[in-house]
Amino acid sequence: MARERRNSKSAAADRRRPQKKKVSILNTEQVEWIDYKDVNLLRRFMSERAKIRARRVTGNSTQQQREVAKAIRLAREMALLPYSVRQVTQRKGGRRDRGDRGELRDENTGRPTPREPVESDYVEVDVEATADGIEVTEVTEVEVSESEGAEA
Repeated sequence: MARERRNSKSAAADRRRPQKKKVSILNTEQVEWIDYKDVNLLRRFMSERAKIRARRVTGNSTQQQREVAKAIRLAREMALLPYSVRQVTQRKGGRRDRGDRGELRDENTGRPTPREPVESDYVEVDVEATADGIEVTEVTEVEVSESEGAEA
């Protein structure tokens, strides 16, 4: 029985399609020299989260991958490419009644719920620029009527 299982496994392995070798973008477009300023080319070797893709994914040779990684790191240093991309999706769990800025959200619509204005929300600040920086000269609270508070 053990032999029958081995034979069936090898038969299944024989039926599998062989993996097709990935062809590098650099070879198809005949790129000989990778420039760190060519951001559009370098972005093709990065994931959505700005990680450098692996050789097995891109199909680059060892030398090409080394040059691409070096160019990406240099472009990141020159602020042409990001080191990482901010996550925009929310993780599951946690409080769903608050938005990404911490404001309360309506459960039905998902929009921020209006809250009553507080006196400390409305102040006028007078500032002066000095050699040492910015100095606050005067802080005054602003009176808010009901109609103005509803609009803000």
